[in-house]
Amino acid sequence: MTILEAQCRIDEWVKTIGVKYFSELTNTAILMEEVGEVARIMARRYGEQSFKKGEEGVDLGDEMADVLFVLMCLANQTGINLEAALKQNIEKKTLRDRERHKNNPKLQG
Repeated sequence: MTILEAQCRIDEWVKTIGVKYFSELTNTAILMEEVGEVARIMARRYGEQSFKKGEEGVDLGDEMADVLFVLMCLANQTGINLEAALKQNIEKKTLRDRERHKNNPKLQG
């Protein structure tokens, strides 16, 4: 599914199963919570921290999907077409960073 299709599907879900959107401020706080859950997994799976007993099987993909879901809710609430915004953002980064990373000695070899 495209990003725009996902936004539409989430909008439909919120309006039928979720009843209505939480406020933008509440959804921003929820987004931060979800990002924190992803960060917690990353710190334990790829960093120096360790999981507590019974936490090892947590699903990173599901937690990332939670982040995406809430981000798309916020996009819907604020009238942002994330698909168009992402395309524009990639173009911006391409123009800005066309040579920057190639010429960064920290990224060589």
